[in-house]
Amino acid sequence: MTHDNENIMVILSSPSGVGKTTLTKKIQQKYQSFKVSVSHTTRLPRSNEINGVDYYFVSTQKFKELIEKNSFYEYAKIFENYYGTSKNEVDKLISSNDIIFDIDWQGTKQLSKFKKLKFIKIFLTINKDELYKRLTKRNQNTKEEIRKRFKSFDEDSIHWSDYDYILINNNLEVCFKQIENIIKLHKKSTFETHKF
Repeated sequence: MTHDNENIMVILSSPSGVGKTTLTKKIQQKYQSFKVSVSHTTRLPRSNEINGVDYYFVSTQKFKELIEKNSFYEYAKIFENYYGTSKNEVDKLISSNDIIFDIDWQGTKQLSKFKKLKFIKIFLTINKDELYKRLTKRNQNTKEEIRKRFKSFDEDSIHWSDYDYILINNNLEVCFKQIENIIKLHKKSTFETHKF
């Protein structure tokens, strides 16, 4: 993978329900230079999700074919479904855009193996009481799914040390501002003249 050195790649990871997808979309909406790396997944789309915008929704068989073709920079099985980052998707985007990745710690570990790539890795977290409230409030998961996601919080959280920054997302706007400041710091230190 080769890319314009002005462009940066930001990874946002968190336990399920902490808000990384919402924050990813806020960054993309505010800053036109940022494109979201749209992952492939085998899970079914939610009612408000659009194929090719939120995810590329594919069958398990198709996903496994893509694995065999070495089509992913990273992939993982999470809560019975596969998720993966397409090499073609990233290679196209990075030539003329900044990229933001909405991926978990497993994906971050795999992407980090590509030493020539310069990532800014941000891990988001909240306290477990607040997480439980959010998971139950959003009405997108069954009780069993909520139990699994809540249980995975501790396993996800032990990977904090793999990240450059750890932010607590108790307040969406405050957390968004912190992410903005991190991005601006890295854009400024990389290229003073780059418009952001």
